[in-house]
Amino acid sequence: MVVDAPLLRWIVALPALGVLLNVVVGRRVAPAAKVIGPGVLLGSFVLSLVTAAQLFGLAEGAALADRVWEWIRAGGFSAEVAFRMDALAAVMCLVVTGIGFLIHVYSVGYMHGDPGFARFFTYLNLFVTAMLVLVLADNLLLLFVGWEGVGLCSYLLIGFWYDKVENAVAGKKAFLVNRIGDAAFLLGLFLLVQHAGTLQVSALAARSGSLAPWALPICLLLFVGACGKSAQIPLYVWLPDAMAGPTPVSALIHAATMVTAGVYLVARLHFLYAMAPAALAVVAAIGAATALLAAVIGTAQNDIKKVLAYSTVSQLGFMFLGLGTGAAGAAIFHVVTHAFFKGLLFLGAGSVIHAMSGEQDMRRMGGLRARTPITFWTMVAGTAAIAGVPFTSGFFSKDEIIAGAFLGAHAQPLLGVVAYAAAFLTAFYMGRMLFMTFFGELRASHEVAHHVHESPAVMTVPLVVLAAFSLAGGFLPIPHLIAPSIGHPHAAHAAPWMMAVAVAVGLGGLALAYWFYVVQPGLPWLVTGRIEGLYALARDAFRVDALYDRVIVRPLFALADVLARRVDPGLVDGVVNGAATWVAATSHLTRRLQTGNVQHYALSFLAGAAVLVAWLVRRG
Repeated sequence: MVVDAPLLRWIVALPALGVLLNVVVGRRVAPAAKVIGPGVLLGSFVLSLVTAAQLFGLAEGAALADRVWEWIRAGGFSAEVAFRMDALAAVMCLVVTGIGFLIHVYSVGYMHGDPGFARFFTYLNLFVTAMLVLVLADNLLLLFVGWEGVGLCSYLLIGFWYDKVENAVAGKKAFLVNRIGDAAFLLGLFLLVQHAGTLQVSALAARSGSLAPWALPICLLLFVGACGKSAQIPLYVWLPDAMAGPTPVSALIHAATMVTAGVYLVARLHFLYAMAPAALAVVAAIGAATALLAAVIGTAQNDIKKVLAYSTVSQLGFMFLGLGTGAAGAAIFHVVTHAFFKGLLFLGAGSVIHAMSGEQDMRRMGGLRARTPITFWTMVAGTAAIAGVPFTSGFFSKDEIIAGAFLGAHAQPLLGVVAYAAAFLTAFYMGRMLFMTFFGELRASHEVAHHVHESPAVMTVPLVVLAAFSLAGGFLPIPHLIAPSIGHPHAAHAAPWMMAVAVAVGLGGLALAYWFYVVQPGLPWLVTGRIEGLYALARDAFRVDALYDRVIVRPLFALADVLARRVDPGLVDGVVNGAATWVAATSHLTRRLQTGNVQHYALSFLAGAAVLVAWLVRRG
């Protein structure tokens, strides 16, 4: 059952209106951006609540639809600007607008006094607009518009402080790496149009039979696109560098918007991936490998935002592991819980950086729990959730994903073991971050230590709200709510031994971090000294960036240099200049025929007519 719901367009239109108002009003009256930016998000969140309540009041499997206008009609292909909300889209809308609103409120305090204040909220509103288009799109072409929109906004926001070269480079890197995935995404869309004749999601599901022979290449191409947006091997390298942007940007990218787009895409096209078990196996393997690799790297990072960045890459790996093993409900459940605790952790890290006058190196922190108590306790809640402490949100969602790896419809027990290893490392490096930051003695300079203070209420209130959801969000019935939207996949329930292992892994990782960084703070230096080579590799992210630079970036720049110095002047300019020279040479002849004398033109006409008559007589 599909019910008309004109409110859907306004969920998207309100943040878009915020973009316009911030451009017109906010740039001239800076305080207006404080109201416009968060205000339009609050309105969009309220509309999302209203429409979600309407949806869940209908029969199971129902959807709301809003057809705005016909966009493209070419032969037998058509695409509309139309929005559709089912249970999956409703959950995602609530996450995007709810978490987005809290991040906007936090940003009012964090970005206070920045000369680009109004511009910042313009980009934030545009970011949320693009993500809502992506989530609510009724067809994959409109989804791709939102997909590209979040890519553009990531470039604008990561490089927001563009006067710093490293920030501009990081923004460019995010943009270019995502283009690789997006190229594969487009090829997948072309194949869908060729073999199904449509990109409307409901129509694709109805015509899935015609797609069966092509399901594997289509799914793999779309998954490459998902790897770009959701930072999976081998396209994850942009996300750690995205920390160059302001901290609220990191929270928005990592918690509520861009990086979950790939997970959403695979879940949305569950019917297509169900026809390609080999593609699901690839999704699960890449997810598990990414989760473990990023977790290992996270244990050796000293920048507080870099720790959280690699944590995001790792948690996204868990989500793809869930999708690939048939636990799609658990994967989306983890998207929701991750939005709570990762949004909290990034905003908490921003509060720490604010308190430390911009310092991000954890080796120069310590002892902050007494000076920033609200930030400390909320960060404890976030750390407990991501580590999987029993009854926190992360405990439930991560437990269901690992259960899916062992017992799901496409179970891969070996990947479940990898997931346990990644979960242990997650608990360890998150405990390491917490204890290095808030315990022990303050290791900052005297000048920085003198100014350490708790953040204002506009920053701490969102932390408290997110902390509450990080602790209690696991009791939300997300898998049950979205089951009709993802084809009622087989739900795997963890066996008692799995829960016992999960608890031991989470608490064991935290306990080891506590022993290393609180009880025996000198021990980490001894251990890293013994494994200095391995530690240096992990600290340098296994030098994957250097490898890409040597194998891909430098050869491309060298090729571009050769083309610019030799091919472009010799071939391209030669063809263009040669054409101009030829025209100039032949124009002397044609110019003699165009004298401007009417008598000459009449004579030419007569001669032509005579030739034509002679030819006709000869043929006759």
